Amino acid sequence: MAKLSKTTQHFIPIKDIRDGVVVMKNGSLRMLLMVSSINFALKSEEEQTAILLQYQNFLNSLDFSAQIFVQSRLLDINPYLEVLTKRIDEQTIDLLRIQTREYVQFIRNFTSSVNIMAKNFFVVVPYFPPILNTQTGILSKIIPGRSEETPNIEERFEQSKLQLEQRGLIIEQNLASIGLRTARVGTEALVELFYKVFNPGQRDAPVSSEEGVHA
Repeated sequence: MAKLSKTTQHFIPIKDIRDGVVVMKNGSLRMLLMVSSINFALKSEEEQTAILLQYQNFLNSLDFSAQIFVQSRLLDINPYLEVLTKRIDEQTIDLLRIQTREYVQFIRNFTSSVNIMAKNFFVVVPYFPPILNTQTGILSKIIPGRSEETPNIEERFEQSKLQLEQRGLIIEQNLASIGLRTARVGTEALVELFYKVFNPGQRDAPVSSEEGVHA
């Protein structure tokens, strides 16, 4: 009997993405927080020490695991250059027209020899819902005469989502004390993010200032 080839989805541990929450195939949940950055090198020695101590306190305050994820991808400059090229003809002053044309040419030459990278920083917040073995009747063994009532899937999701959001709030508050701003990644942004993760050959389009967290 010939073996059936497994599709790509078989190897992806994600079951669903809904309400800004990633539902894994093992039943656990994930929330992604996009985090701004700090130019650590420009800080004074006292500020650097304070940031390190606050970050240490942040890690020590967590009673659950978390993952820091850095996404680094090639940035597509072409749309930006197209906007600048259109503005060349719109300029009414000859000097500005010449300067804009020279600037466009400079960017083209620079990007042809140097890869422009876009970096995004995320904190992955997990939650593993408790698993009740309803077949063996654990509660009925502890409390005779009590029947176990298993909440439906939607209720379990909402309960687990609430626990996940509480964890996310803890991380947001701790990172705010360091001077880092956070934004929860929504459903559409999560789908786009994972699409890019599993399709690394594609370049990123420029991200507008309204789509991310900026320092």
